[in-house]
Amino acid sequence: MDEQTIRMIQQLKSDPAALQTLMQSPDGQALLQLLSGGDRGAALQRAAQSAVRGDPAEMARMVRQVMNTPDGAALVGRISKAMGGR
Repeated sequence: MDEQTIRMIQQLKSDPAALQTLMQSPDGQALLQLLSGGDRGAALQRAAQSAVRGDPAEMARMVRQVMNTPDGAALVGRISKAMGGR
């Protein structure tokens, strides 16, 4: 994950309203769909639970996997830009 993505994730962690707005946006929904994969979100749920317990490794792996595709990288770029490029 690049530094810009890490900053974006940290900002979302500290601002629940921004996270909620993102998740309700078309790009947020597309990101959830990419992260959910073919298991109806089971892996995403496990990764989120691990992240809440202080182990973000699985979530970081999933985000890297999304960002390694052209569509995923473009999506994350749009999300970052919408958040002010922070």
